[in-house]
Amino acid sequence: MNSQSRNHSLCDALGTGAVLAALGASSFLLVIGACGATAPTQQLVDARRTFHEAEVSSAAKMTPDEVLTARQALDEAERAHKDDPGSNREAHLAYIAQRRAQIAMAGGDIATAHALEREAHAQYQAKLEQTARTDQSKLQNAQSQVKEAQQGKQDAEARAAAAMASLQDVANVKEEERGTVITLSGSVLFPSGGDTLSEVARESLDKVGEALQQQPRGAHIRIEGYTDARGSDAANEALSQRRAMAVRDYLAQRGVDGSMLEAVGRGEADPIASNDTPDGRANNRRVEIVIQPAQQAQSYGQGSVSKTQSTSSAAKSGAPLQQPQQPPSPSSTPAVH
Repeated sequence: MNSQSRNHSLCDALGTGAVLAALGASSFLLVIGACGATAPTQQLVDARRTFHEAEVSSAAKMTPDEVLTARQALDEAERAHKDDPGSNREAHLAYIAQRRAQIAMAGGDIATAHALEREAHAQYQAKLEQTARTDQSKLQNAQSQVKEAQQGKQDAEARAAAAMASLQDVANVKEEERGTVITLSGSVLFPSGGDTLSEVARESLDKVGEALQQQPRGAHIRIEGYTDARGSDAANEALSQRRAMAVRDYLAQRGVDGSMLEAVGRGEADPIASNDTPDGRANNRRVEIVIQPAQQAQSYGQGSVSKTQSTSSAAKSGAPLQQPQQPPSPSSTPAVH
């Protein structure tokens, strides 16, 4: 090793402060020139610093090949410094090494950004898939609920139809624009001129009550009482009202929802046969039970029967209706049937 290399090694190993302490002030001036001549170029100093930054950056993990290339370039610069300290070749190779380290760090930053982007995209896709699965599950649940509701409606309609069919032995059942109409003969339900249900009437109404309990929720059931044309209008209206109320109250006792029921006295209105014959008058003395689904009940003018307005609210509540005014005494009024 020549003296220049020894001075260079000493200066590099100990540094200026260590040289001063080791040699003393008198010898420092002799060595300072040699140290100045063997100090690394600024390019090598910068290259060493930059490479150290690259080693501790994300480049070490994300772009290790680039870091290795920078390491190899720095090693070349270090060998040039060892062979010819402060030379242009040292400076040139150190410059290349620094740029290699910078490229490695830039590549690490880019790779890190791409990794974060891929991770974010994967999370986004996972969220989309989770949302899609959730939406699909909600859709399937909704479809299942709709299907169950439709099946329930069909089952209810089938039960209601079967219940109506079972009434053929005790009543006349037909479909009209105003709804399903169950017609019961007044001569079977009540004694002549009376409003007390007979035993036979109760048996018939038991079957009617079972059928009405199968009707969908929200249905409106209007019980209309009718008489023949004998007697005064007031007496016939009062009698028909009491008969309708008697049927309504009995059905409520048998389990039919009282809020669905309305009792209406129609008197001698809307005859279905001539009042000039006994058979015709018998047909006109009747009770009609009109069943309307909720939607139809709302659209079918509830006020179409003006005589019933004072009785509707009490009837729908299921509470007994206030008795109407009693008809004139039999001494001044023909017999009512």
